[in-house]
Amino acid sequence: MPFLEFVAGSISGAVGIAVGHPLDTVKVRLQAKSAYKGIFDCVAKTYLNEGFHGFFKGMSFPVLTTGLANSIVFGSYSNALDYLSQSDRRLARHCRQVSSLQVFAAGCFSGIVQVLVCAPIDLVKVRLQGQTTAERYRGPVHCVAVILQQEGVRGLYRGVVALALRDVPCYGLYFLPYELTRKALTETGEEPGTFAIMMAGGVAGVVTWACATPMDVVKARLQMSGAGGQQYSGVLHCIRVSLKEEGVRVFFKGLLLNSVRAFPVNAVTFLTYESLLKSFCPPGK
Repeated sequence: MPFLEFVAGSISGAVGIAVGHPLDTVKVRLQAKSAYKGIFDCVAKTYLNEGFHGFFKGMSFPVLTTGLANSIVFGSYSNALDYLSQSDRRLARHCRQVSSLQVFAAGCFSGIVQVLVCAPIDLVKVRLQGQTTAERYRGPVHCVAVILQQEGVRGLYRGVVALALRDVPCYGLYFLPYELTRKALTETGEEPGTFAIMMAGGVAGVVTWACATPMDVVKARLQMSGAGGQQYSGVLHCIRVSLKEEGVRVFFKGLLLNSVRAFPVNAVTFLTYESLLKSFCPPGK
């Protein structure tokens, strides 16, 4: 069962990425650059200059690698929660007694593991999404090669502090509203249905991104600073410069997009994850 949770997380992550990548590309560009007046301006310029393909830049890399990232997140969370609560794996997941603090702690642990393993993956994704031409990076492998040549191994972890400040607490928040909402929409002793799982996943995604967006902006700017973007010496410097030049609203760039994208992406991700677990280990077996 521990291994199957990693497999289910991998597949569900890839499905979620495929659903939400176009909006994620627009979000990254709004956050990392100031050349766009808003969402619709960014969408229009991307389509006019790059066509429909422009919205899917860098997608092949995260589809292949986000399986790994999601596998780590869901697998680490589920196994950490079992350890913290000393759950009996013979019981159905919805029947196990866990506290909100245990859910939050297990989520934070999954965020730590995810950051340690996947920081370079996230950096390459942002670099590929942020470029409007193919002059700098021809693809993910070339992007990694250029970063290593110009910035060294340390360059692959640019923005890792901002990533950790975003992901560690936010993964705790990610699983907490999911568990609470799913429980509220499910009759006592019953298996959660499709509606309960999708609503819980969507709510979890929106709540998480509402909290994560300010640090997500900082992370995107730090990651793009090595690819022709404005240079920052660290998280605090990026916050000070961004606040001075663009005001407090800059830290909420992409919030609407994040929220709009988060609901369907996380609804599909959690539904896929729960469905795979049910097929891998049917109730009563």
